Amino acid sequence: MIQGHKDSPLTQNGIDQARQTAKKLQKINFDEVFSSDLRRAHNTAKIITEERNLAIKTTKLLREKDFGKYSGKEYTIFQNELKNYLNEFESLPDEEKKKYKYPTSESDEEVINRFIRFLREVAVGYPNKTVLVVTHAGLIGNLLIHLGMWKYSDQYKTKIDNAGYLKLISDGIDFFIKDANGIEINP
Repeated sequence: MIQGHKDSPLTQNGIDQARQTAKKLQKINFDEVFSSDLRRAHNTAKIITEERNLAIKTTKLLREKDFGKYSGKEYTIFQNELKNYLNEFESLPDEEKKKYKYPTSESDEEVINRFIRFLREVAVGYPNKTVLVVTHAGLIGNLLIHLGMWKYSDQYKTKIDNAGYLKLISDGIDFFIKDANGIEINP
């Protein structure tokens, strides 16, 4: 299924995965918490921080890619209705794929621009702080492409586990991956 902006709840499996991540992150002292405003991410943030006294700030900037009318639909519907667009997309070099826009959807360039803008604002607004950001696999994949850690073809070979995470360091402009869990870097 293409989740996109569909505001679906966490499944029991998602709840269990969030609890496992909470255990892995329990020794980290977070100063702030941000989450996508979509329920599945917000509820994940709640589970991770439930034993801490932290307010979760939500933002649309952390949402998954918007697939418009295809959000919440089975991938086969998207695949069948947009077959020519998918073929065109696959024939493009990676730099052009970033700008490509399916009908009713955001381009990956739009997605990464809003995500990077958010990350830079947090890096500048919370210097020397440890900030938890709960978002979606699509944004993390776009970030890995943006950082040169993945190519578009890697999205089909590798997987970002639900509740997988990156530890990023930033100087306010650039981002550096310090650690990854459940995400293969440079496949």
